[in-house]
Amino acid sequence: MDIFATLQEERARFSQSENRIADILLNDFEFAVNASIIELAGKADVSPPTVTRFCRRLGCESFSDFKVQLARTAYIGVRYIKPEPKSTAPADVAQDIITKAQNALFLLHQSLDIEAIERASVRLAGAEMIYAFGSGGNSSMIASELQNRLFRLGLRITASSDHSMQLMMAAAAKPADVLIGSSFSGRNAELVRAFTLARENKVPTIALTQRGSPVANAAEITVPIDLPEGNNIYRPTSTRIAYLAVADILASLVAYRIQPQATVTLRRIKHQLVAHRDGADDRQLLGD
Repeated sequence: MDIFATLQEERARFSQSENRIADILLNDFEFAVNASIIELAGKADVSPPTVTRFCRRLGCESFSDFKVQLARTAYIGVRYIKPEPKSTAPADVAQDIITKAQNALFLLHQSLDIEAIERASVRLAGAEMIYAFGSGGNSSMIASELQNRLFRLGLRITASSDHSMQLMMAAAAKPADVLIGSSFSGRNAELVRAFTLARENKVPTIALTQRGSPVANAAEITVPIDLPEGNNIYRPTSTRIAYLAVADILASLVAYRIQPQATVTLRRIKHQLVAHRDGADDRQLLGD
């Protein structure tokens, strides 16, 4: 049961007394979750029976059941109860997004595990085939970005966001191949399964994820990305900016390791772009 979802759905039909109780839940959650029925009724200026009826309206059997459900809400996060940003003015929103992205890159730079990055780049540069795995909105994007960055260097790589396909690819992979997977939470059980299977078959595995997480523990090499997130649930996670930076760092290190091969492939790609898109204008992006 999600008390606050029910509260939002029923709010328009509440009485004045019920609205006062609802306001306390939204504006003073800490008080509501710890208050007795007498204390809650007193603060809302209603009678205890009114509080009981309010609880039943939200789908709870009693005030005691209401308190249990309310306490469970804390595990979801209080920031989801009244998720209002400090300002919605366009200039402030732009500043917030850009500042958070800059902070993400700064914190990543401060905490980057250079040794892990180096080991991962060596594995990728020497791979006969690379499998890039990621599920969900952000990690799927990172897997695709790894494919986008590495194929242009002449490497063989395929990306997958499908759990069943990932498991089959992990089973088909050979020791000369590499699996690289992204998981922002580090709790992707399907990615853990794919990594475990690959390691049983002596296939190198690389994880971009939170340090000490199940995904990190399942991989041979972990490039840890541990960044704090703010309380604004509407702002896209700035952590993905850090993941993109790690993908770029890995791609650059791999390119420098296989310069002759990378240069030939990049030149062939650029030749086609100039011939069919850019003409004599060599200032355009290399296919990005």
